[in-house]
Amino acid sequence: MTWTVRSKILLANGTVLLLLGLVLGWALTNLQNLGSASEAILSENYRSIIAAENMINGLERMDSAVLLHLRNREQGLEQFRTNQNQVSRWLARAQDNITIEGEDRVLARIDSTFNRYTAQFDSLLQRPDVYGDQPYEDALLPAFQAVRKAAGDLRNLNQQTMVEASDRAERVATWAIWSVGSIGVGAIVLGLFISVVLAGRIVRPIRKVQAATQQIAEGNYDVEVQTGATDELGHLADQFNEMAGELRHYRDLNVEKILAEQQKNEAILQSIDDGLLVVDGDYSVTNLNPTAEWALGVRRDETEGRHVLEALRNERLFEQIQATIESGESSVPSEPGDTLTVERNGETRHFQLVVNPVRSTSEEMLAAILLLRDVTKLQELNRLKSEFVATASHELKTPLTSIGMSVRLLRERHGETLEERDRELLDAAAEDVDRLRDLVDDLLDLSKIESGRMEMNRETVPVSLMCDKATEALRAQADEQDISLDVDVPETLPDVTADPNKVTWVLNNLISNALRYSEPGDRICIQAERIGDSVHVSVEDEGAGIPYEYQSKIFDKFVQVDSDQTAGGTGLGLAIAQEIIHAHEGRIWVDSAPGEGSTFTFALPIANRSSARGAAVS
Repeated sequence: MTWTVRSKILLANGTVLLLLGLVLGWALTNLQNLGSASEAILSENYRSIIAAENMINGLERMDSAVLLHLRNREQGLEQFRTNQNQVSRWLARAQDNITIEGEDRVLARIDSTFNRYTAQFDSLLQRPDVYGDQPYEDALLPAFQAVRKAAGDLRNLNQQTMVEASDRAERVATWAIWSVGSIGVGAIVLGLFISVVLAGRIVRPIRKVQAATQQIAEGNYDVEVQTGATDELGHLADQFNEMAGELRHYRDLNVEKILAEQQKNEAILQSIDDGLLVVDGDYSVTNLNPTAEWALGVRRDETEGRHVLEALRNERLFEQIQATIESGESSVPSEPGDTLTVERNGETRHFQLVVNPVRSTSEEMLAAILLLRDVTKLQELNRLKSEFVATASHELKTPLTSIGMSVRLLRERHGETLEERDRELLDAAAEDVDRLRDLVDDLLDLSKIESGRMEMNRETVPVSLMCDKATEALRAQADEQDISLDVDVPETLPDVTADPNKVTWVLNNLISNALRYSEPGDRICIQAERIGDSVHVSVEDEGAGIPYEYQSKIFDKFVQVDSDQTAGGTGLGLAIAQEIIHAHEGRIWVDSAPGEGSTFTFALPIANRSSARGAAVS
């Protein structure tokens, strides 16, 4: 007969259930015997004891009634007859409940002595000297004692029988405990033995398959499982061996191809000019190229397999990589100028940091790639461009001043004598000169900020003061355009460390832009709130909003949103504002949706940041 796994499990479970049934049947039998013994104690003897007790009580009351009658009390006779009937009834009940040997003889003795006692009492009533103690002591007292002793013997006989029944029940209970316990322990031991044996026969092939699976997981495909079983586990082992054979065949066919692809990928990775660092989902470094080694100051053999934070010791890079792995989205620099500058061996290079996720076909997060894009040449071009703009602006400032003075003198001296057409040309020239001068001034300011030559007179200043100064300077223009200009700055807002004139200029520029793009009846709101260790100041308008294609470059130089209201702007205001805020170790950004208005926000550090943080914690 071929034993399957199912039949083995059913055999083990059936054996255990059978043993449990035997134990249960034996326990029920013993409980039934114990119940029968207890019932014998209660049903066979208890009624006889009650009858004996009631007879003794009735006899004692009859004796009391005799003494009462002998004292010339007529009520004694009535009491005697009443208790006589009571004793007779209980005697009859006892005679109907004869259950033990010798009980009938005791009852016969009670019956005879009781009859003699009542007969003595009746004869005593016929004597003339009935009253007094002597007749009672001579005739009635011995008869009373005899019948009372017989009733006591009946009670003692049944009590002795109950004690013997109790002992018998105790022996039955003790035997039941030991027998049920012994059979139960034997059933448990036998059941465990059968379960262990069958479990071993079932688990042994599974363990062999498990060990072989572990070897395959470690790359050893030259493994087979020999179980000798003919059940389902044997078939499983045979199928496992077939699978291992297929894997060996697949390995032999594809190992060389995989190695070639790996070497090709490795060569591509090593040949890329930009730095690449690969981090898996557990934040372990899996690969990096020479450019990344140079930029991060690490060696490949010392970083592979280590945690990225331990290997690079750079909180900034770790937070950027962590954000990408947790969100599954690419992490790009928050600011255009946010780069990693590396100076090593007399060489300075700038890298822009971008982290991209690597997903499987099922969108599962596999790894993150840190791209260190070399922007050294772009930085150099920006520096040269800034220097050129600064030089050109400086060279243009003097002739523009001269041209402006000349145009102004011509307007003052000959403006009234010129023809209208000539006067319009002169006015247009004066307007163009003023606009060029503003452009040159903005370019000079921007170049000073970018080169670090613009002085920042920082001091502790209330945010409300700068907001009030900026709005008061433009309130007349807002009223003229029928635009509401509101300020919402809490009085409890902490002071900031800033150059009040420069920050006021930034607010003026943001409010001017909001006025330029707002319609009559709109509302512009200047708000401020504390967030962490910074104060966020925002200028919110209800204008046309900024198209999405402009939002990523709105702070670049000479960028203007296409609109009828852009006339007269230089396209440098937001670029200068960004440089001023960066010089204050802050940042500036915009939130906007076309047709729903715009909100420009910049953050400034709180004055005495460490003490403010301590106060917040306490």
